[in-house]
Amino acid sequence: MDSDIKKKRPPHPRANANIFEILTFGWTFKLFNTGRKRDLEINDLYTTLSSHSSSLLGIALEKKWKEELYHSKKRDRQPSLLRALFQMFGTKIMFYGILMSLLEIIPGAYQPFFLGCVIAHFDPDTQTNKSSNLGIYYGLCLFGTVMIKNFNFVVYDTISMHLGMKMRVSTSRLIYNKALRLSKTALGETTAGQVVNLLSNDVNRFDTSIYFLPYIWTGPMQTLVVSFFLWREIGVSSIFGIVLIIIFIPLQGWLGKITSEFRLKIAILTDKRVRLMNEIISGLKVIKMYTWEKPFEYLVKNVRKNEIRSIKKSKYIGTFLISSWLFHTRVALFFSIFSYVFFGNFITAQKVFVVTLYYNMLQVSMTFFFPKSITQIAELLISIKRLQSFLLYEEKENQLMDRIEDNESATIANYNANYKIKSNGVDTSIGLNHNIVLENGDIQNNSQESIELGIIISNATAKWANTQSNFSIQNINLNVKPSKLVAVIGPVGAGKSSLIQAILKELPLCGGHISVHGVVSYASQEPWLFASSVRQNIIFGSPMDEKRYSKVIQVCALKIDFEQLPYGDKTIVGERGVLLSGGQKARINLARAVYKQADIYLLDDPLSAVDTHVGKHLFEKCIKSYLKEKTCILITHQLQYLSNVDHIILMENAKILAEGTYLSLQTSGFDFTKILESFLETTISDNESKYKHVDTKRTNPHTILQSRNSCHSTESSTDELNFEHDQNNQIEIPETCSNGDISISIYSSYFSAGGSSKTLYFLLFICIFTQVLASGGDFWISFWVNLEESVFRKSNKMDYNILSATYIVSSMAHEISNPPLISRQSCIIIFAILTFSLIVVILMRTATLVSVCLKASFNLHNAMFNAIIKATMYFFNTNSTGRILNRFSKDIGAIDELLPLALLDCIQTGFLVLGIIIVLVFLNIYLMLPLIIVLITVFKLRILYLSTSRSVKRLEGVTRSPVFAHLNATIQGLTTIRAFNAEDILLKEYDNHQDLHSSAWYLFISLSRAFGFWLDLVFIMFVGVVIFSYFCTDDANGSHVGLAITQALGLVGFCQYGMRQSAELQDQMTSVERVLEYTNLPQESAFETPPDDKPPREWPQKGQIEFKNFYIRYCLNEPHVLKNLNLKIKSTEKIGIVGRTGAGKSSLISALFRLAHNEGSILIDDIDINKLGLHDLRSKISIIPQEPVLFSGTIRTNLDPFNDYKDDTLWNALKEVELKDIVKELPLCLDSKMSEGGSNFSVGQRQLICLARAIVRNNKILVLDEATANVDAKTDTLIQRTIRNKFRSCTVLTIAHRLNTVMDSDKVLVMNSGEIVEFDHPYNLLQKKRGFLYQMVKETGQDTSYMLHSVAAENYKIIHLSR
Repeated sequence: MDSDIKKKRPPHPRANANIFEILTFGWTFKLFNTGRKRDLEINDLYTTLSSHSSSLLGIALEKKWKEELYHSKKRDRQPSLLRALFQMFGTKIMFYGILMSLLEIIPGAYQPFFLGCVIAHFDPDTQTNKSSNLGIYYGLCLFGTVMIKNFNFVVYDTISMHLGMKMRVSTSRLIYNKALRLSKTALGETTAGQVVNLLSNDVNRFDTSIYFLPYIWTGPMQTLVVSFFLWREIGVSSIFGIVLIIIFIPLQGWLGKITSEFRLKIAILTDKRVRLMNEIISGLKVIKMYTWEKPFEYLVKNVRKNEIRSIKKSKYIGTFLISSWLFHTRVALFFSIFSYVFFGNFITAQKVFVVTLYYNMLQVSMTFFFPKSITQIAELLISIKRLQSFLLYEEKENQLMDRIEDNESATIANYNANYKIKSNGVDTSIGLNHNIVLENGDIQNNSQESIELGIIISNATAKWANTQSNFSIQNINLNVKPSKLVAVIGPVGAGKSSLIQAILKELPLCGGHISVHGVVSYASQEPWLFASSVRQNIIFGSPMDEKRYSKVIQVCALKIDFEQLPYGDKTIVGERGVLLSGGQKARINLARAVYKQADIYLLDDPLSAVDTHVGKHLFEKCIKSYLKEKTCILITHQLQYLSNVDHIILMENAKILAEGTYLSLQTSGFDFTKILESFLETTISDNESKYKHVDTKRTNPHTILQSRNSCHSTESSTDELNFEHDQNNQIEIPETCSNGDISISIYSSYFSAGGSSKTLYFLLFICIFTQVLASGGDFWISFWVNLEESVFRKSNKMDYNILSATYIVSSMAHEISNPPLISRQSCIIIFAILTFSLIVVILMRTATLVSVCLKASFNLHNAMFNAIIKATMYFFNTNSTGRILNRFSKDIGAIDELLPLALLDCIQTGFLVLGIIIVLVFLNIYLMLPLIIVLITVFKLRILYLSTSRSVKRLEGVTRSPVFAHLNATIQGLTTIRAFNAEDILLKEYDNHQDLHSSAWYLFISLSRAFGFWLDLVFIMFVGVVIFSYFCTDDANGSHVGLAITQALGLVGFCQYGMRQSAELQDQMTSVERVLEYTNLPQESAFETPPDDKPPREWPQKGQIEFKNFYIRYCLNEPHVLKNLNLKIKSTEKIGIVGRTGAGKSSLISALFRLAHNEGSILIDDIDINKLGLHDLRSKISIIPQEPVLFSGTIRTNLDPFNDYKDDTLWNALKEVELKDIVKELPLCLDSKMSEGGSNFSVGQRQLICLARAIVRNNKILVLDEATANVDAKTDTLIQRTIRNKFRSCTVLTIAHRLNTVMDSDKVLVMNSGEIVEFDHPYNLLQKKRGFLYQMVKETGQDTSYMLHSVAAENYKIIHLSR
């Protein structure tokens, strides 16, 4: 759907790889080679593996979830997503987890034994024959256990990440599929931002958490095994160390529970922030014009501050738990050795390093992975609960399991069938078979011969929510017969759109029923377009029928538009059709509905957004002629067409006030004629020039050419379609993606955002000092063992107190040049000081690191937000909401959650590896050469890996954005999608987006694991060198051998992990890079005026506006869209602005508000607006925009976000727009909830709230940007009357969509192709028979033209008489 041509991608090399290539990751060699030469592009991504298919995985999980819903209903329990996931993935997770545990525990248990045997080989007091090969045999066995453990680690790591990815993909698809079925009530409870957060953060827990699951049981199991072997080594002394480790487990569990609680709070706050950002990005133009940046900035920063506060608490606990492995086993080792010595035993190198290695095993499993697994699994469970809550939201027609019969014979298959029928509302299959879907959910099957196409409504009553005080429709009885055109009219809030929503099964019935006979098509009141080509928006998944397509383009008057578009109907329209004018969007929206082969067409006010002559053409050629054999319900405010419809329905207060034919209503006793006359006074020319977003402003930046000469006749716009269909496809502007290395400036910016230089130096010092204490403790135990073996044990026949005996260590003179007075007590005290100092320093490091990272995250987020909110409108016209939201959700989430952990791991393992290297070189200088070779090899591998991984990570970020954008567009157009039964099409497109992302993600995790595997091979070889190097010397010391091998064993795991985490840090820094990209966007001018140019507080006093040699364009490399404007608008004048599509009417507003690049001068009360700060300018101009934009919050915050005005002022404004009574009926009055986008109010009511805003602001200049487009005649009259009364002393600029609204203006400004062609009183302009305005009035028809001439003449007469 999103593109006409799907690019063919190269086949995936993993699909045909042999077992050797799979085990060694040999299939990645080609990609590494490509990445070494150049940066990878999206075209380099492979075809998604079949096992990763979003469709296959999603369908499988959907089936499990349906089964879970069925069984939970049957057994009267809460459905569990966790249970469904376990049924699908549990067997594999448990199998691989248990296998990993066995391969971790069994070789691990024998590894210390073999180490002890190797150390014993070098003990002079043992009876081992050093010339025998037994020591070498034990060395080989030790080497073998190292290989098995590390190979097991890499294999399980790969498998678990793979499973996590599949769980994420399947759950994401399940969530999207659910979103397609959400009821309107449920949509009121959630937002697009919340769903984006579910798909950006919550489902990503599968990627990061599944790996840790087996350590929940591996850690305790390994503790039991190690306890047994430790008892054999040191007896009762082992209890002290083991008990300390076991005591720490409940602490870890308690801290994990607290972390999960914080995780839930964080998720809620992140939802709120992302939802808020979604609203801000969608309505930023209005925010700029209202100068509401500051209150929204305060809102976002306040939410962000609370979010960071919770994240900080969570991270303090998390980083402490992760850091605890560094001291936990050292403390256990200290107590074990201390007690062992205290009980009168002598320690030996063999015993100490065997015990040390056992504790090192627990260090990995119990103090590193176990606490991390608790934290990760706790957070995963919270995310699963959140996903589950979303999956249990009410569906359209309440299609949850409560509709399933409870009898024992009900089967899963029956449930699935019912589920499908009901969730589709009026399903295509139902329409083709002419089945009737009754309100109670029953299906009546009728043959085509026995039933007529149409709609039967019996006593239908409905409201959107139970808390709603009034019904949306009440006691509606209606029989729409086949092939009839039915017009529905009525004032704002009468229930017209609600009637259509009820027919579409979107509005749940409280009583009565609706039967729909036939296939339904629907055109929404607010046009919904998705980011694809014009053709794809019209076809919308239907088969391509060239003949029908050409005819639809003709009757919808789109030929001229297609000729103007540089790529014809293959032009990409942008998100929400941002690159099209309002009229173009409306006609494409109508063309989509008409193109669909249907029996019934529901058209919700499609004529309001087009010029008068185009509206007439659409009604006559499209609705009246092309659909003449179809059943059609037309909601309209264009009452001039009522005489040409078959049936009229007049609605008011959710009820049908009257119905019948035009003649029957006129001749009836009902005062229909009076109603029509009152409406006709204001709606004779209902449609003039009403193009929402008449975007020379928006169309020009990329794709839309200037409008043709505005004298084109109606006929010329509807000629036979003859443009070339095989034009080149437009290439969508790709998301920005950096190349090359993550520069040092990115790191510098990140750390600079995290704190002052003093804080950063302190962090560096505390990290170094932590490792000094850790390595010092390791070296000291070796030194102590030497003392024990060479001094203390030889004096064991002497009578001494174990803890107080003092000796001169002369035997170690070769190691210590000036032998100090050393006692066993001193050894223990020093070891204790080193161990417990380490704990204190780690706590300090944790606090400092968390503080720096989260301060950086907070500041980067605010910097990006400040840049976004001050960015030019051109940026938002060329970048989708999904792209921007991706950075505020996924990238900020990565900086919050993943980057601090990667940084901690890098610092911790980096210094640990450095410490190990120093110790190894100190113990054996000859290891320097192999170490240099290893380090060179490792860094070469790292460079090779990063060059490719970095590109893949960036591509992963880029391919993620379309997933969010697609979701956003889907939720915005949900009613249209369901009316077209296009759920499967949208689902397939979502699968395509997710498959592309899966391709990038699988490459990323595979490359990472390949890098880890090859690093392991290098370090395992080095361990072999260390082990066998001591067999080549005659003076090897047992304590040195033990320390060297245990340090080298640590090097294998930690250096590999550290290198991978350093690469992971680089990858996560791409999120910082992407955020920093958005902090450098082109910015608008300053908000505040320099003090020297500050206008008076009461400016403008007159409201006089003058354009001098004025030009405007939206980008410096684009042509001008307004050219050489010179005009003067006097104080308090009422100016009407008219012109055809692309004439530049809305660009005048952009000029006044400085939303684009102004050239020349605009003077307001003789002050050049280009010298003013944007807030000083915009705050003095009120606007009622084309599309009424409201924000979630309250009615009060939508009227007065600064809290500048008293309640009386707000109530008076609502009274002026006749909303006071409606608001008073709400539970909390002014503080009543406003849903996202104001969806709990009708479009007309939203427009009235925007008018109330303008009344509250009470500025000297008012701009109406086609503000009465979607309102009925009565509301239009109300708005015009309110403007005349409340803004009598103001200068008013009105972009007209109804010519009668500007015919009584002081002057009319006629625009064409960005230039002024006429500017005078409308009466004077109408005297020019060849003038632009005269031609436009003439096209409205004889009667309307006469009336408009009369209005202009009457107003002209009044003005001259008043003089």
